[in-house]
Amino acid sequence: MRSISIAILVAGAMAILPLAASAQTNPPSTQTPTTMSQEDLHTMWEKIKGAWTQTKGAVKERWGKLTDDDLLEIQGRREKLVGKIQTRYGISHEEAEAQVGGWEQKYHSM
Repeated sequence: MRSISIAILVAGAMAILPLAASAQTNPPSTQTPTTMSQEDLHTMWEKIKGAWTQTKGAVKERWGKLTDDDLLEIQGRREKLVGKIQTRYGISHEEAEAQVGGWEQKYHSM
């Protein structure tokens, strides 16, 4: 009985080891989030500035606490958007950056 239990444990370990080794050498691509290049970001924000009248509706929908005056001041400038989100929502600069980054990914895929 004991030798059967050991044999089962060894067989299970032998089945798991190749999986663990391949996971270390070939990490799934889903672990690395897709990021946009600086050039892509710059191009996207230039388009946002040019179409700010249309884009500000999407911004207002995502961040409803931003006022019309905030949107007038932002005028498609990313750094202004991050600052206004930080102020209106009382969050850190890093959190506001993360929110805008997530929105950029969603906006870029539209």
